[in-house]
Amino acid sequence: MAARIVVDPITRIEGHLRIEAALDERGTITQAYSSGTAFRGIELIMKGRDPRDLATFTQRICGVCTYQHYERSTEAVERAYGIRIPPNARLVRNLLWSAQVIHDHVVHFYHLHGVDWFDIVSALSASPAKAVQVAKQYHANPYNASESHYALVIQRLSKFVQSGQLGPFAGAYWGHPAYKLSPEENLIMASHYLDALAVQRVMSQMEAIFGAKTPHPQSLIVGGVTSVRDALSAERIGQYLFMLKQAQDFIDRAYLPDLVMMGTRYKDEALRGDGDGLKNYMSVGGLPLDEEEWENRRFLFPKGLILNRDLSKVLPIDPMKITEEIAHSWYTYEGDQVALHPFEGQTNPQYTGLEADGKLKVEGKYSWLKSPRYDGIAVEVGPLARFIVGYAAGSEPIKKLMDGYTARIGVPFKFWYSTLGRTVARGLETKLLADFVPTLVNDLVANVSKGDERFFTPYMPKDGDGFSLSEVPRGSLSHWVRIRNGQIENFQAVVPSTWNASPKDSKGQVGAYEAALTGQKLADPKKPLEILRTIHSFDPCLACAVHLLDPKGQEIAHLKITV
Repeated sequence: MAARIVVDPITRIEGHLRIEAALDERGTITQAYSSGTAFRGIELIMKGRDPRDLATFTQRICGVCTYQHYERSTEAVERAYGIRIPPNARLVRNLLWSAQVIHDHVVHFYHLHGVDWFDIVSALSASPAKAVQVAKQYHANPYNASESHYALVIQRLSKFVQSGQLGPFAGAYWGHPAYKLSPEENLIMASHYLDALAVQRVMSQMEAIFGAKTPHPQSLIVGGVTSVRDALSAERIGQYLFMLKQAQDFIDRAYLPDLVMMGTRYKDEALRGDGDGLKNYMSVGGLPLDEEEWENRRFLFPKGLILNRDLSKVLPIDPMKITEEIAHSWYTYEGDQVALHPFEGQTNPQYTGLEADGKLKVEGKYSWLKSPRYDGIAVEVGPLARFIVGYAAGSEPIKKLMDGYTARIGVPFKFWYSTLGRTVARGLETKLLADFVPTLVNDLVANVSKGDERFFTPYMPKDGDGFSLSEVPRGSLSHWVRIRNGQIENFQAVVPSTWNASPKDSKGQVGAYEAALTGQKLADPKKPLEILRTIHSFDPCLACAVHLLDPKGQEIAHLKITV
């Protein structure tokens, strides 16, 4: 019988995720199982509420992408009401969307995923002088690169080690054979890890300029935005652009050079196909360029579907072909149905437990995540999927970035079908978006200069069905609301990590996580760095907790699942 290892919890993510993997005698993963181990019940909380309150609640689904849920629910209700927001409102929303994505990608790479690629302990033996020369190989004017600064970084890290309290660096697999950077390259990455702690604060402040605060901004309403005075203020717009320049500086002189350095050292793993996963990619479109309905809307990040990596065909997406299955999920559907469209979606928990030895019942139900499928097909979503779709659709900015990167490190296109390709695509997307944001600001200023000060569309509430589909940091997000008698009759959210982290469906099709892990060889099964590296490349975001309250605000029950 194949050995099975359990990694629970997967750390440096949002929420609770467990990975089990069956290994053959060579240490190669023959089958992987992804299990979301925390129940999310916010769909139940929303029933019976005023639709205009939906977004205030749903942005609490997540502690990271709060704005993304906020906007999706707002737009879903607008579609149900038949509202088309003014251009100025769209532009302000786009500025909020962009700030959140840029912030999220930088934090993910350096503070959640980076230590899968660089060794903190190795950095302690680096030569600061040599590190400066190495940094200049990847950028003519590298970010914060000097002997004195690198010496201070070593001193700062050494205090962690000498104290015995490694803080965020504790429990890692330092010295693992899968690490390939030199001590000096590790020092550069560690330095940028610390630099990013300060830079990400600035990126977060960008969102607060038009969102009032972050996380959980509060400037969106059904019909438009409320941050009108900020959008009309030259000072506030100037602050946003000033902070953007700081973000761009870090992206250009730290983030992108680090990705080139990583690609140079780890390209063999990418070309071997480590973490390649599913061959199907979906993007529902990200950052709208007009106010048309979703079906006719233009996006900076194109929408479309790629099947079996056939880049000659970008297939259209029909939202009515999205379903969620529960064949291997801890839920039940009325009438023993296995798959439902989100408009008809149900959230009926049915936990069936674990095996006697504490492992997942992989032949039965083993996850709190459902299994979203498009027309019955499992797809990968996220930055790599957006770039694959965009490349095939002929997006010049995307093609330039992807081709430029592979030419720089000397690899063919298949490099992208890997864990490393997924990681690099996120960084290139950060660059593309940061460079595009000034266009949004210019459009807003031009509109206002012409006398257009509309930020809200008046409306009358009515019953109907509404949805909103958009790309967000981790992939395709959609909210679906059904309004009857002025109240929410049903609400469902199909989130990126549900697409990627889904368990098997009724046909036995695995999700993106499970597919990406299958076939990977572990250098040391007791230290499964390769599993963490691949899973983190998707930037998992599972909701961390849900409390169900009665109308008086009292806790109904406290549930604890023991393993």
